[in-house]
Amino acid sequence: MIVCESERLSLRHLDVQNDAAFMLRLLNEPSFIQNIGDRHVRTLDDARRYIDTGPRAMYAQYGYSLFRTELKETGEPIGMCGLLKRDWLADPDVGFAFFPQFWSKGYAFESASAVMQWGREHRGLTRIVAITAPGNHGSQRVLAKLGLKFARTVHSPEGQESHLFTPD
Repeated sequence: MIVCESERLSLRHLDVQNDAAFMLRLLNEPSFIQNIGDRHVRTLDDARRYIDTGPRAMYAQYGYSLFRTELKETGEPIGMCGLLKRDWLADPDVGFAFFPQFWSKGYAFESASAVMQWGREHRGLTRIVAITAPGNHGSQRVLAKLGLKFARTVHSPEGQESHLFTPD
């Protein structure tokens, strides 16, 4: 199910069966592990479980989560983008991850802009924030372009340090 679109991209719900191989590849990209974290997804069954207990569970609870992001023209999956509700953050946050061959083409900004607008219009979200690894300067540039500013350093319950970006 397509959730929203931009000029070049379609964002849709992740599907347990059809997206497992794609997610397995994305979650094991060295850049994903370095900048976002190791999700310990090593098999297709792990990927199916990740989709089911992560994004699909969040769709059911909040009506949003991470979405498969694909090129409109071909349907090729290039990464994911969406909104997340973390227990340890007061506000939902925008997140994205793309295969390296799709970096520096404007896809992160384009998809994040579309999903943030969708969240405001269709989910009534009034404040959307973001978090990044301290050294993830590429994502931080995208967040600045989205109008988010560094607010402070935060720590997840697991102790992972992140930079919090807010609209104010």
